[in-house]
Amino acid sequence: MLLYIHIPFCDSKCSYCAFNSYVDKFSQREHYMQALSVQLDFELKRFGVNPSCLIETVFIGGGTPSTVDPSLYTEIFNTIRPFLAPNAEITSEANPNSATFQWLEGMYALGVNRISFGVQSFNDEKLKTLGRAHNTSHALNAIRNAQKIGFKHLSVDLIYGVSGDTKALLQNDITQAFSLPIDHISLYSLTIEEHTAFEKTPEIAQEELVLTQWLFEKIASQGFEHYEISNFGKSKSAHNLGYWEGKNYIGLGAGAVGFLDNCRFYPSVDIDYYIEHPLEISEEPLDKKALLSEKLFLGFRSCIGVDEAILSKNQLKTAKLLCEENMLKHHDGRYFNPNFLLADEIALRVEGY
Repeated sequence: MLLYIHIPFCDSKCSYCAFNSYVDKFSQREHYMQALSVQLDFELKRFGVNPSCLIETVFIGGGTPSTVDPSLYTEIFNTIRPFLAPNAEITSEANPNSATFQWLEGMYALGVNRISFGVQSFNDEKLKTLGRAHNTSHALNAIRNAQKIGFKHLSVDLIYGVSGDTKALLQNDITQAFSLPIDHISLYSLTIEEHTAFEKTPEIAQEELVLTQWLFEKIASQGFEHYEISNFGKSKSAHNLGYWEGKNYIGLGAGAVGFLDNCRFYPSVDIDYYIEHPLEISEEPLDKKALLSEKLFLGFRSCIGVDEAILSKNQLKTAKLLCEENMLKHHDGRYFNPNFLLADEIALRVEGY
């Protein structure tokens, strides 16, 4: 069982961001955190969380979790603590400019044991282009402070495929990252989403396949396993792996998504409405075809792979042909994709589209 907690507050809206986040709702933080507790009590019962069905991982995402004082998380942690598996991975995202020493110290005291920093780049001009509120100095200080406090698992997000990216710039980003006490990198290609500032300037996204392949190889050469299309680590994220393995997860907060067996759950995306109605949650039943499709797309874009037992005769035939073409590998009853950049193409071919 996984738990995701969505914090929709941000001190600035990045130009590429399409997540459910707001820069003008800070006055609602305390009420919002109280609403999360109401939903949490309900979801623990709905998902059957108990001493024999524990929460394996917690992920606090956003938005910007570091814009909320640790004291406002206390009630949530008090509620989940009896239901946490031994050595549960508890991650919080953080922005370098708001992840102060005091904030990091407070979250560590609550039990957070992994921080994912939204760095995006160690180049100040690129950060300005992306609309980030921090600079390189903020990032370096925040990551080093986290190490001083005692965090053993630290991750950074980096963005590539931005107009103006060069091999030298990207080399500097990863060189700087590897000089820090991190054991994980999430690497995202800039994509242009609707209702973002970049929607009016789509030319800002300029991914080059050769540069992408070079970047992937450079990171992997440092001992960071490429275990999902956007993730590399000496230590894998157990929470992310849980998603790709198809585990059930509670989605807490405005804009979060939950999943139980064959049904998705969607709380309201509107902060104000969510605060008043935290238990008004819509449901989306998934049929066998939709569940299979999800397993294919998630399996082929990660180290999880796909169980041959879930495939039809025609799909097995296609998978075997892809093995002959060296586009898939077969091991212990599962099919694995050795080139994540081809994940969607492979999933569509196996699915039969």
